[in-house]
Amino acid sequence: MMKRAQEKGIVELHIHNLRDWTTDKHHVVDDAPFGGGQGMVMKPEPIFAAVEDLERQTSKVERGRIENRKLKMVLMSPAGRRFDQQLAKQLSQEAHLIVVCGHYEGVDHRVIEHLVDLEISIGDYVLTNGAIAAVVLVDAIVRLLPGTLGHEQSAADDTFSDGLLEAPQYTRPAEFRGWKVPEVLLSGNHAEIAKWRKEQAIKRTRENRPDLFR
Repeated sequence: MMKRAQEKGIVELHIHNLRDWTTDKHHVVDDAPFGGGQGMVMKPEPIFAAVEDLERQTSKVERGRIENRKLKMVLMSPAGRRFDQQLAKQLSQEAHLIVVCGHYEGVDHRVIEHLVDLEISIGDYVLTNGAIAAVVLVDAIVRLLPGTLGHEQSAADDTFSDGLLEAPQYTRPAEFRGWKVPEVLLSGNHAEIAKWRKEQAIKRTRENRPDLFR
């Protein structure tokens, strides 16, 4: 899907290495935290330099195409806002996103205070680096762009799109190892099928994600 979206000109994806914006001979992007503590913290200089340089490049190349539309700067961080389908929809309306992948013990907080528009977490757990989380973010956003999926209704019918988990799906054969597909799905009665799917979505959500009902 991502390959198709790029080939069709629906989205452009570019990956940048922060070390390209360092000024020392060792291309250092991290340092020990002030106040002590374990681990390393990502330095502010290369992040600011990278983002500001990319903003300048964008204004030259895409002037007019996204004129007067501010680039949105996102930081992947376990301390950020929880990513969900609604946020994916919101971000899919943006003309240009710059995603910074947090690493080590995090980034210098001045990046968050003065550069980042939005901190995003993909869940209540910690990964080895934010690039993994960024892939999840980008995939969820790009599949919502018109023309990415084979059927435009696919994104509209997704789990979470209406606040519920998706109803169970079945395909051929109609019977497998004695387990049969629900008769209603074979009936051809679209009204009854829609009703069944709604009921199953509610049931599945209540069982698997009771927090969504709250």
